[in-house]
Amino acid sequence: MGMVTKRKKMHYGDTHLQRRWRVRNRRRDLDQIDDDLRTRSGELINQNVDLEKPGFAQFYCVHCAKYFIDDTAMQAHFRTKVHKRRLKALEIEPYSIEEAERAAGRGSFVKPKKRSMETQPSKEDVIAGKRIRVEEVPEDTDVTDSPSTSKTKRKKAEKMET
Repeated sequence: MGMVTKRKKMHYGDTHLQRRWRVRNRRRDLDQIDDDLRTRSGELINQNVDLEKPGFAQFYCVHCAKYFIDDTAMQAHFRTKVHKRRLKALEIEPYSIEEAERAAGRGSFVKPKKRSMETQPSKEDVIAGKRIRVEEVPEDTDVTDSPSTSKTKRKKAEKMET
């Protein structure tokens, strides 16, 4: 009886390949995008023509830090789940060094602020003067403290007692 041969592997490990895959799809982090939104959003939407970038750098999504080939592709991107998830992630104030120090015990906890985020205006609207708005949402009172919910809790407690 012959010896069963083992399948030969082409690579000892594919860590060098994984590193290449991981870096290839790297996008800007949320704190970098937040800084772009606060300081230079109008500049990023109205960029100079760059022949090296897709769409000659004329169609740029500031929230996702991504270039598109034409306006229809960018408008289709605004309706995708990827863009909506990024908007949702940008609603919370980004993680900062001060927050890291508070988490390490150097200071008291401060809850991150919620903001309302809208999709960027079209190029024509930006030329007309419209800008990306990032507004803080005021803190709401707890829903559990409202009188209607406390009544329902009492009724449930009474039903459980009987």
